[in-house]
Amino acid sequence: MTTTLIALLSIAIGILVANIFPKIYRQYHLGTTGNTIAGVFGCIFFIKAFSHLGFDPFSIVKTGSVNVLLLFLNFTVSAIGAVIFVFLLKKIETKMQKS
Repeated sequence: MTTTLIALLSIAIGILVANIFPKIYRQYHLGTTGNTIAGVFGCIFFIKAFSHLGFDPFSIVKTGSVNVLLLFLNFTVSAIGAVIFVFLLKKIETKMQKS
């Protein structure tokens, strides 16, 4: 598994989670496009911000094989970043509508 594939899978998980989260919590629905954008940027931001802890795509395949624990951690951080960005964008949208 190459580093590019891991990065693309992380982004895909971010998009998927950002579009599933509003189906569970309807008040955070930003539309399909808004949720997708929040998922992409949330995933990328969180992976870049926390990748120095050792679960970036390069660290996952550094030994020549895939470290499954680091891969799972990478995907989890992607999902969490997507949810947090959906939440933040909805809060920003609500504040902008009030003013």
